[in-house]
Amino acid sequence: MNFEINRFEELGNLVEIKGGKRLPKGAKLINSKTAHPYIRVKDMHGLKNLKLTSDFEYVSENDFELIKNYTVSENDLIISIVGTIGLVSKIDRSLDGANLTENCVKLINLKELDTDYLYYYLKSEMGQHEISKGIVGSTQPKLPIYNIKKMKVPIRNLKTQKAIANILSTLDEKIETNNQINKKLEEMAQALFKHWFVDFEFPNENGESYKSSGGEMVESELGMIPKGWKVSSLDKIADYLNGLPMQKYRPKEDELSLPVLKIKELRNGEPDINSDRCSANIEDKYIINDGDIIFSWSGTLMIDIWCGGKCGLNQHLFKVTSQKYNKWFYYFWIKRHLDRFINIANSKATTMGHIKRKDLTDSKVLIPTSNVYEKANEILGTIINDIINLKIESKKLKAVRDILLPKLMSGEIRVPLDDEELSKQY
Repeated sequence: MNFEINRFEELGNLVEIKGGKRLPKGAKLINSKTAHPYIRVKDMHGLKNLKLTSDFEYVSENDFELIKNYTVSENDLIISIVGTIGLVSKIDRSLDGANLTENCVKLINLKELDTDYLYYYLKSEMGQHEISKGIVGSTQPKLPIYNIKKMKVPIRNLKTQKAIANILSTLDEKIETNNQINKKLEEMAQALFKHWFVDFEFPNENGESYKSSGGEMVESELGMIPKGWKVSSLDKIADYLNGLPMQKYRPKEDELSLPVLKIKELRNGEPDINSDRCSANIEDKYIINDGDIIFSWSGTLMIDIWCGGKCGLNQHLFKVTSQKYNKWFYYFWIKRHLDRFINIANSKATTMGHIKRKDLTDSKVLIPTSNVYEKANEILGTIINDIINLKIESKKLKAVRDILLPKLMSGEIRVPLDDEELSKQY
């Protein structure tokens, strides 16, 4: 198969570029669902297939009438042009008809281009370089449409484009499958955790649901709890290590460095080329590894199982560990309190809401009997390990994809296989 580049063409000659639209003056997005989700840059997360999630907000029916001409369709490509510039996503069916922010543009009516091929080109080092060349402004950098039109795109025949895209798409599809499996595993684990530790329907010695079958309950400060269980608090079941102010630990010239794990990296699940760097010689306890539980206690409050590689822990993030309990135990208990923590942070009269260590002390948990804990550990511990293993596998697949991407786009790698054989190989 011929992977040679036939020519370079300006993007404006190959696609139609349409801008998004800001909300009408005085209008606000709403949390209650309407038929009109609103795509913002922060919703993109660097994902290839951008799908509707619970994080999206919506345009009201009245406001939609004023911006109804600024929507996207399934398979449109969008590029962020303000804020985090250069994010690229493909619109999933679930966002067909969604409104698009003015901080993005959509690429439609492609000529001589396969949609997936163009997506991967724009994500490649070559494409991102073309994007960066078009950025203007220093106070508020942006990527204007007239510069997007000037971006050079390597043109190959469509069969070659599809073959290149197929290799990369197959890797992304496996990553997406892993993500979906992990989502289901976590939902299942959370449901089981609630069933056992909130509803008290863990199996008794006869295999019956404890509370429903009349298991003995006793009074506590949290109400009636199973006999033998104890009330404790989040700060008693785990240790919370706050990160370092990493601006003080910038790497010296020629010194080994690590990416800094901040809220952005935690949200995205991995660092990127724009992530800050810190010295690799910081104390070991501040170095984050795959499988660590990270809890953002300031700004955007969230908790996740980190599997984005070795990093240095920034302030405003806790590394949560325990010498007594498996990570599933404190992970799910923190999740049980997360909404309350978010409300506490939002109530602060500051620009960056946060919680205090006292809030950890005030957050009560239940310690089961050792027998119940061990039974739960067999199930929930295994699920957490499966989630971690799938995340690590996805990280490796991303590394393979990111190695192949520039080589395929430049023509350095030629794959003399037809599409059917490609799908078997990858």
